[in-house]
Amino acid sequence: MKTLKNSRLAVLTVSISAALMLSACQSANETVETADVATTATTPENVAVDNAATDAHAGHDMTDEAMTAIHKEYNDSMIVMHDQMMIGMAYNDPDVAFAQGMLGHHIGAVDMAEIQLKYGTDAEMRQLAQEIIDAQQTEIKQMQTWLANNPDVAEPTPDTKAMQQAYADGMDAMHDDMMAGIADPNPDMAFARGMLPHHVGAIDMAEVQLKYGKDAEMRQLAEEVIAAQKAEIEQMQNWIATHGG
Repeated sequence: MKTLKNSRLAVLTVSISAALMLSACQSANETVETADVATTATTPENVAVDNAATDAHAGHDMTDEAMTAIHKEYNDSMIVMHDQMMIGMAYNDPDVAFAQGMLGHHIGAVDMAEIQLKYGTDAEMRQLAQEIIDAQQTEIKQMQTWLANNPDVAEPTPDTKAMQQAYADGMDAMHDDMMAGIADPNPDMAFARGMLPHHVGAIDMAEVQLKYGKDAEMRQLAEEVIAAQKAEIEQMQNWIATHGG
């Protein structure tokens, strides 16, 4: 569908722009302004964040090499998640589109949480990461089972076009905010700031499902997603505010 293809292009453009922004890191004894962005090509060796952002989290930052690794892992995870969600949102039936799209979304959340457990040190954010893994792996199995028994319809429904457009709009906003969040040099803050818009995106998807979906099980799952992720959004917002994000 043309709209979804355009959305995907826009998201990938944002990803490239963010990657270029990360290449702006200069040596520790140089003074740089936060708004400066390097124009050199991005490579695994020069992807980093600028000194001004690093200074804001003194005592919690990682080496350039470690930051390169964590940002690459987050970016790789987002690419996989985006591709899976785009496939899901192309389905005709709103319930199938929700289940398939949310499946990719949940897999992305688990990947992000595992990255946090690998690099993060904050006890609260590590605990949240583990809770996300436990809860969303259960829902992943539920959606996989449901999808195995509920194939897509052959032709678009009257709601297909509007449903797909709503998902595409939500994906653009989610990925833009996530790319800004995962660029934070503090690994715990990167997780919180990246997972926050990810959760907001899940609520947006669940609300689209409640508007267009008809399957009782998927509607109930959508309501559970909204309730659970609203609570975690509030937790992350409070943590970010407390830790100067």
